[in-house]
Amino acid sequence: MTDRSNEGTPLRERLRAALPVAMKARDRAAAAALRSALGAIDNAEAVDGAGARAGAIEASSVGLGTAEATRRELTEADIEGIVRTEIGERLSAATEYDSLAGGADRAAYLRAEAATLAAHLDPH
Repeated sequence: MTDRSNEGTPLRERLRAALPVAMKARDRAAAAALRSALGAIDNAEAVDGAGARAGAIEASSVGLGTAEATRRELTEADIEGIVRTEIGERLSAATEYDSLAGGADRAAYLRAEAATLAAHLDPH
């Protein structure tokens, strides 16, 4: 499913490139997994808002860009860890669905999502 000629390409770029392909193929499980993983990566880059304080408006910063903060820089290993976590969560949930009556379809869907993400990891 994954083009191994892209092995040198960063994982996030491989995931982004695979999303329109999955959407065009109408592969709902792949598209959902790719969107979710990309969202998790974006969330991990977000700056913690704990430093923001409420207060009087006259004490606040004014001007273009004063409220902006730089996003965290994730390493390739950080991104791979996020994707591996996403895979693990899906496989764990699939195991739980296996034990439920009528959960086999949902378990298979989650395993398909996990397989999509696993296919984009570089083999080690």
